[in-house]
Amino acid sequence: MFTRPFIDSLDFARRGGELSGEVPVAELSRMSDILADSEGKISYLLRGLAGSDGKPQLELMLDGVCNLRCQRCLNALSYPIKLVSKLRLVTEGDADSSDIEDDEVDNIPAEKRLDVLALIEEELMLSLPIAPKHGSGECEMAVEGLSRSNNPFAVLAGLKK
Repeated sequence: MFTRPFIDSLDFARRGGELSGEVPVAELSRMSDILADSEGKISYLLRGLAGSDGKPQLELMLDGVCNLRCQRCLNALSYPIKLVSKLRLVTEGDADSSDIEDDEVDNIPAEKRLDVLALIEEELMLSLPIAPKHGSGECEMAVEGLSRSNNPFAVLAGLKK
């Protein structure tokens, strides 16, 4: 069984903490609607660091493969995950600051008990395509026994039987 890791995000970033492991895709429950199956694992590395402005940040690296559902044929689509996210930790006092506007670094609220699995799942969901599809000409028919070379009306007649 997978154990959910939690960290104190500010303390983790300030001391340069590092946390790594693998998450079974089956544990990513919020992604179940877009996944074709729950096979596979996602490797992660979470590091705490100070940004160029000296503010605490987290760097999250994800690597793996998940099987999304192709929006053309509804079959599994193997989608490689290779993601690096930089996340600036923002406290309530930083909310007024204008220097937190940076396109290269996303802002997240600093938390005493940050759920690392939820963070991984959120970053992964934000990186996935809205409508994943196989490349042109790579889709297979979702209904068994049908081929592309068949006349579409003959296919419909076959479905009627």
